[in-house]
Amino acid sequence: MSKRDKFLVFGAPSIGQSEIDEVVDTLQSGWLGTGPKVAKFEKAFAAYKALAPAQVAAVNSCTAALHLSMVVVNLQAGDEVITTPLTFCATVNAIIHAGATPVLADIDPDTFNIDPDAIEAVISDKTKAIVLVHFAGRACDMDAIMAIANKHNLIVIEDCAHAIETEYKGVKAGTFGHFACFSFYVTKNVITGEGGMVIAKHQQDISRVKMLALHGMTKDAWHRFSDTGFKHYYVAECGFKYNMMDIQAAIGIHQLASVEDNWKCRQNIWGQYQQAFANLPVQLPLEPELNTKHAYHLYTLLIDSDKTGITRDEFLTQMTANNIGVGVHYLSIPEHPFYQQKFGWQPEDYPHAMKVGRQIVSLPLSAKLVENDINDVIEVVTSLLSRP
Repeated sequence: MSKRDKFLVFGAPSIGQSEIDEVVDTLQSGWLGTGPKVAKFEKAFAAYKALAPAQVAAVNSCTAALHLSMVVVNLQAGDEVITTPLTFCATVNAIIHAGATPVLADIDPDTFNIDPDAIEAVISDKTKAIVLVHFAGRACDMDAIMAIANKHNLIVIEDCAHAIETEYKGVKAGTFGHFACFSFYVTKNVITGEGGMVIAKHQQDISRVKMLALHGMTKDAWHRFSDTGFKHYYVAECGFKYNMMDIQAAIGIHQLASVEDNWKCRQNIWGQYQQAFANLPVQLPLEPELNTKHAYHLYTLLIDSDKTGITRDEFLTQMTANNIGVGVHYLSIPEHPFYQQKFGWQPEDYPHAMKVGRQIVSLPLSAKLVENDINDVIEVVTSLLSRP
């Protein structure tokens, strides 16, 4: 097994000349802030999700999207919001920043998505919302979750950071709940470098999201300074600085135009991994469920040292030593000191998330990968996990 000459960056995006030209055009236009290209990106994203343009708002991160969604539903101190322990910290942090109390419900050990039975078990008279995560691009059990939400009159917020292309029974992820939040971070399936999007079922909620995303002002700068004439703004609420810039949207416009082609590339890589690793002593991801569309955002293995002879962290070290970037998505939320100290959470309280979080590793799965990259990943993984 020979070492690669160049390090394979985990999650490196596929960037074409179209994105580069659009960014240059933005720089030359003199308009870099929130303006016409943000509006164009919003319109294209709404069309992709088969929604009205007035149902989407571009912001500067998925974290901002989550926070704004929770502010708009007017969560109060003492309100409880149920979410998954297997997620990036932003999901939980947004609940805290909105003034509510996060409550964890363990995951299904096979899909890694939040378990509807676990949700039902932790509902109280203080529960106001469910924040679900379509983990790795696999759709949650939306029939069961929406039934629970309707039964208890709960707000549903979909964290779709992994799930731009995801569908469940022919319905696009992000269109089930009251709100949905998307990420265009540099490792995501559609990238703007940093960026996010909010979808809302009701247009008046998006109007408030857009106002709150720019200091609570009634008019953004584009509309104030455009050639339609100067317009005064008024501060209607104490808002935030969460707006997306045209320079980011310029990338996103062309990324979104390539979303299905890039999805097919990742689907092909996923299939090659599934076949190549089928006989290794590791847990592979489940194949996509019938009548769903998996976004193929992450390809994960579970490394059980008793079966492989190597620990997960040793595997991470060896992959990196062989110039292949890997990720961990994620250590479970209760592993982190802050949440232990603030909420008293312990990993053992959520055993499925704890096990997955301690064994999981994500392999490169990007439309930028070429055949030699894929073969290198397969060769090194197979070498490390094939016990003599």
